[in-house]
Amino acid sequence: MSTVADKLAKKSTHKTNAKQVRLRLVYVDFWSAVKLSFLAAVALAIVTIVSFFLIYMVVQTTGLIAQMDEFLASFTDGSLSISQFVGLPQVMAFATIVAILNLVVVTVLGAVIAGIYNLAVKVTGGLLVGFTSN
Repeated sequence: MSTVADKLAKKSTHKTNAKQVRLRLVYVDFWSAVKLSFLAAVALAIVTIVSFFLIYMVVQTTGLIAQMDEFLASFTDGSLSISQFVGLPQVMAFATIVAILNLVVVTVLGAVIAGIYNLAVKVTGGLLVGFTSN
């Protein structure tokens, strides 16, 4: 008696002809590269802001900022406090500034890399990429 598993095993042993195609990547669209690098930069900005928040919460919860205040007070007269400068609003403002700068830099870097690749293709002929169909 033939089962479904036997039929599937017979089908999987039959080899199909896989057609292989070799193509050259000779052009990267500038605006596509800018859009893709912008989306990557947005993801990086979100990760940056969330990581700054989480790190601040861990440092605040462990009491590291209070210990640093005590350590600093032992050297000074107590008028200078780290907690004045390192609060959640200050940390989030710094994280936002870093995220915006990264957004600009990564977007411009993606555009520059696309332009450099398009110029280098004229000399090198582009990347040879192989594809296969199953």
